[in-house]
Amino acid sequence: MLTAPGLCWLCRMPLALPRSGICSVCRRTIRLTDSVCPQCGLPAASATLPCGRCLQKPPPWQRLVAVSAYAPPLSTLIHQLKFSRRPELAAALARLQLLAILDARRTTRLALPDRIVSVPLYPRRQWQRGFNQSDLLCQPLARWLDCRYASNTLTRVRPARTQHFLSARRRRSNLKNAFRLELPLDGLHMAIVDDVVTTGSTVAEITRLLLQGGAATVQVWCLCRTL
Repeated sequence: MLTAPGLCWLCRMPLALPRSGICSVCRRTIRLTDSVCPQCGLPAASATLPCGRCLQKPPPWQRLVAVSAYAPPLSTLIHQLKFSRRPELAAALARLQLLAILDARRTTRLALPDRIVSVPLYPRRQWQRGFNQSDLLCQPLARWLDCRYASNTLTRVRPARTQHFLSARRRRSNLKNAFRLELPLDGLHMAIVDDVVTTGSTVAEITRLLLQGGAATVQVWCLCRTL
Protein backbone atom coordinates (compact mmCIF):
# COMPACT_ATOMS: atom_id res chain seq x y z
CA MET A 1 0.00 0.00 0.00
CA LEU A 2 1.33 3.42 -0.92
CA THR A 3 1.97 5.93 1.81
CA ALA A 4 -0.50 8.81 1.95
CA PRO A 5 0.80 11.97 0.25
CA GLY A 6 2.81 14.14 2.63
CA LEU A 7 3.26 11.51 5.37
CA CYS A 8 6.57 10.14 6.63
CA TRP A 9 7.32 6.61 5.42
CA LEU A 10 8.27 5.60 8.98
CA CYS A 11 6.18 7.41 11.58
CA ARG A 12 3.29 8.41 9.27
CA MET A 13 3.30 11.99 10.61
CA PRO A 14 2.78 14.93 8.20
CA LEU A 15 5.88 16.18 6.40
CA ALA A 16 6.93 19.82 6.26
CA LEU A 17 8.44 19.02 2.85
CA PRO A 18 6.14 16.40 1.27
CA ARG A 19 8.69 15.20 -1.28
CA SER A 20 11.33 14.41 1.35
CA GLY A 21 9.58 11.13 2.24
CA ILE A 22 11.09 10.84 5.74
CA CYS A 23 10.58 13.45 8.45
CA SER A 24 13.45 15.21 10.23
CA VAL A 25 12.75 13.38 13.50
CA CYS A 26 13.02 9.95 11.86
CA ARG A 27 16.06 11.04 9.85
CA ARG A 28 17.94 11.68 13.08
CA THR A 29 17.47 8.00 14.00
CA ILE A 30 18.99 6.86 10.69
CA ARG A 31 22.70 7.51 11.07
CA LEU A 32 26.00 5.92 11.89
CA THR A 33 26.30 5.88 15.68
CA ASP A 34 29.93 4.68 15.73
CA SER A 35 33.03 6.36 14.37
CA VAL A 36 33.92 4.67 11.08
CA CYS A 37 36.95 4.73 8.81
CA PRO A 38 36.46 7.14 5.88
CA GLN A 39 37.94 4.59 3.47
CA CYS A 40 36.50 1.16 4.34
CA GLY A 41 33.49 2.37 6.36
CA LEU A 42 34.12 -0.04 9.25
CA PRO A 43 34.36 0.97 12.95
CA ALA A 44 37.56 2.87 13.68
CA ALA A 45 39.12 5.21 16.21
CA SER A 46 39.05 8.15 13.79
CA ALA A 47 36.40 9.28 11.34
CA THR A 48 38.90 11.38 9.37
CA LEU A 49 41.98 9.11 9.07
CA PRO A 50 42.30 5.64 7.49
CA CYS A 51 42.11 2.80 10.00
CA GLY A 52 44.85 0.25 10.65
CA ARG A 53 43.19 -2.23 8.31
CA CYS A 54 43.31 0.24 5.42
CA LEU A 55 46.90 1.24 6.19
CA GLN A 56 47.95 -2.42 5.94
CA LYS A 57 45.65 -3.57 3.13
CA PRO A 58 43.50 -0.77 1.69
CA PRO A 59 40.41 -1.51 -0.40
CA PRO A 60 40.68 -0.56 -4.09
CA TRP A 61 38.40 2.47 -3.64
CA GLN A 62 39.45 5.73 -1.92
CA ARG A 63 36.36 6.75 0.09
CA LEU A 64 33.18 5.13 1.33
CA VAL A 65 30.11 7.09 2.45
CA ALA A 66 27.27 5.21 4.18
CA VAL A 67 24.04 6.48 5.70
CA SER A 68 23.88 3.92 8.52
CA ALA A 69 24.71 0.40 9.59
CA TYR A 70 22.52 -2.37 8.20
CA ALA A 71 19.81 -2.19 10.86
CA PRO A 72 16.17 -1.06 11.17
CA PRO A 73 14.58 1.19 10.22
CA LEU A 74 16.74 1.72 7.11
CA SER A 75 17.28 -1.99 6.43
CA THR A 76 13.49 -2.45 6.55
CA LEU A 77 12.96 0.26 3.93
CA ILE A 78 15.63 -1.25 1.68
CA HIS A 79 14.02 -4.68 1.99
CA GLN A 80 10.65 -3.18 1.04
CA LEU A 81 12.20 -1.40 -1.95
CA LYS A 82 13.92 -4.51 -3.31
CA PHE A 83 11.71 -7.42 -2.37
CA SER A 84 8.25 -5.90 -1.97
CA ARG A 85 8.51 -3.95 -5.23
CA ARG A 86 8.24 -0.48 -3.73
CA PRO A 87 10.23 1.69 -6.18
CA GLU A 88 8.42 4.75 -4.85
CA LEU A 89 10.73 4.52 -1.81
CA ALA A 90 13.84 5.20 -3.91
CA ALA A 91 13.64 9.01 -3.92
CA ALA A 92 13.41 9.19 -0.11
CA LEU A 93 16.33 6.79 0.25
CA ALA A 94 18.39 8.73 -2.28
CA ARG A 95 17.74 11.88 -0.25
CA LEU A 96 19.26 10.15 2.80
CA GLN A 97 22.33 9.39 0.70
CA LEU A 98 22.46 13.00 -0.44
CA LEU A 99 22.47 14.23 3.17
CA ALA A 100 25.25 11.79 4.09
CA ILE A 101 27.33 12.94 1.10
CA LEU A 102 26.83 16.62 1.93
CA ASP A 103 27.77 15.93 5.55
CA ALA A 104 30.97 14.18 4.39
CA ARG A 105 31.78 17.18 2.20
CA ARG A 106 31.36 19.48 5.19
CA THR A 107 33.29 17.38 7.72
CA THR A 108 35.96 15.60 5.67
CA ARG A 109 36.12 17.67 2.45
CA LEU A 110 34.78 14.86 0.31
CA ALA A 111 35.25 15.74 -3.38
CA LEU A 112 32.34 15.21 -5.72
CA PRO A 113 32.98 12.82 -8.62
CA ASP A 114 32.68 13.56 -12.32
CA ARG A 115 30.36 10.60 -12.90
CA ILE A 116 28.36 8.16 -10.79
CA VAL A 117 27.68 4.57 -11.75
CA SER A 118 25.03 2.10 -10.63
CA VAL A 119 25.69 -1.55 -9.79
CA PRO A 120 24.07 -3.42 -12.70
CA LEU A 121 21.80 -6.42 -12.30
CA TYR A 122 21.85 -9.36 -14.65
CA PRO A 123 19.02 -8.74 -17.20
CA ARG A 124 16.94 -11.68 -15.99
CA ARG A 125 17.20 -10.53 -12.35
CA GLN A 126 16.21 -6.98 -13.31
CA TRP A 127 13.27 -8.27 -15.33
CA GLN A 128 12.10 -10.34 -12.35
CA ARG A 129 12.38 -7.39 -9.96
CA GLY A 130 11.06 -4.84 -12.43
CA PHE A 131 13.83 -2.30 -11.77
CA ASN A 132 17.41 -1.89 -10.60
CA GLN A 133 17.37 -0.28 -7.16
CA SER A 134 20.87 1.17 -7.65
CA ASP A 135 19.72 2.88 -10.86
CA LEU A 136 16.73 4.39 -9.03
CA LEU A 137 19.11 5.86 -6.43
CA CYS A 138 21.50 7.23 -9.07
CA GLN A 139 18.91 9.15 -11.06
CA PRO A 140 18.01 11.78 -8.41
CA LEU A 141 21.54 11.88 -6.96
CA ALA A 142 22.99 12.79 -10.36
CA ARG A 143 20.45 15.59 -10.70
CA TRP A 144 20.90 16.97 -7.18
CA LEU A 145 24.72 16.84 -7.27
CA ASP A 146 25.10 17.84 -10.93
CA CYS A 147 27.08 14.68 -11.73
CA ARG A 148 26.93 12.77 -14.99
CA TYR A 149 25.14 9.45 -14.95
CA ALA A 150 24.63 6.92 -17.72
CA SER A 151 22.90 3.69 -16.78
CA ASN A 152 24.80 1.81 -19.48
CA THR A 153 28.29 2.59 -18.11
CA LEU A 154 28.45 -0.98 -16.78
CA THR A 155 26.66 -4.16 -17.72
CA ARG A 156 26.44 -7.48 -15.96
CA VAL A 157 27.47 -10.13 -18.45
CA ARG A 158 26.84 -13.27 -16.46
CA PRO A 159 24.56 -14.28 -13.60
CA ALA A 160 25.98 -15.13 -10.20
CA ARG A 161 24.76 -16.97 -7.16
CA THR A 162 23.02 -14.87 -4.50
CA GLN A 163 25.73 -13.35 -2.33
CA HIS A 164 23.93 -13.37 1.04
CA PHE A 165 25.07 -16.79 2.23
CA LEU A 166 28.52 -16.93 0.62
CA SER A 167 31.85 -16.47 2.41
CA ALA A 168 34.06 -13.51 1.49
CA ARG A 169 36.30 -15.76 -0.62
CA ARG A 170 33.36 -17.30 -2.45
CA ARG A 171 31.85 -13.87 -3.04
CA ARG A 172 35.03 -12.76 -4.80
CA SER A 173 35.14 -15.81 -7.06
CA ASN A 174 31.39 -15.54 -7.65
CA LEU A 175 31.86 -12.04 -9.11
CA LYS A 176 34.98 -12.63 -11.20
CA ASN A 177 34.40 -11.32 -14.76
CA ALA A 178 30.73 -10.68 -13.98
CA PHE A 179 30.80 -7.04 -15.16
CA ARG A 180 31.87 -5.25 -18.34
CA LEU A 181 32.73 -1.59 -18.80
CA GLU A 182 30.93 -0.03 -21.77
CA LEU A 183 32.14 3.60 -21.76
CA PRO A 184 35.63 5.19 -21.61
CA LEU A 185 36.60 6.74 -18.28
CA ASP A 186 39.94 8.38 -19.04
CA GLY A 187 40.89 10.42 -15.99
CA LEU A 188 37.37 10.62 -14.55
CA HIS A 189 36.65 10.61 -10.82
CA MET A 190 33.91 8.04 -10.20
CA ALA A 191 31.44 7.05 -7.47
CA ILE A 192 29.67 3.68 -7.27
CA VAL A 193 26.14 3.88 -5.86
CA ASP A 194 24.71 0.80 -4.14
CA ASP A 195 22.12 0.00 -1.49
CA VAL A 196 24.11 -2.27 0.87
CA VAL A 197 27.84 -2.97 1.16
CA THR A 198 28.53 -6.14 3.15
CA THR A 199 31.98 -7.64 2.52
CA GLY A 200 32.61 -5.10 -0.24
CA SER A 201 33.24 -7.81 -2.84
CA THR A 202 30.84 -6.37 -5.43
CA VAL A 203 32.04 -2.77 -5.21
CA ALA A 204 35.68 -3.94 -5.07
CA GLU A 205 35.26 -5.89 -8.31
CA ILE A 206 33.60 -2.90 -9.97
CA THR A 207 36.24 -0.52 -8.61
CA ARG A 208 39.04 -2.60 -10.12
CA LEU A 209 37.21 -2.61 -13.46
CA LEU A 210 36.76 1.19 -13.38
CA LEU A 211 40.42 1.75 -12.53
CA GLN A 212 41.51 -0.60 -15.31
CA GLY A 213 39.26 1.42 -17.63
CA GLY A 214 41.11 4.64 -16.83
CA ALA A 215 39.23 6.10 -13.83
CA ALA A 216 41.39 8.39 -11.68
CA THR A 217 39.68 7.68 -8.35
CA VAL A 218 36.67 5.73 -7.13
CA GLN A 219 34.33 6.38 -4.20
CA VAL A 220 31.57 4.13 -2.88
CA TRP A 221 28.23 5.58 -1.78
CA CYS A 222 25.80 3.22 -0.07
CA LEU A 223 22.74 3.35 2.10
CA CYS A 224 23.96 0.71 4.57
CA ARG A 225 27.36 -0.64 5.54
CA THR A 226 27.38 -3.94 7.38
CA LEU A 227 29.61 -3.29 10.39
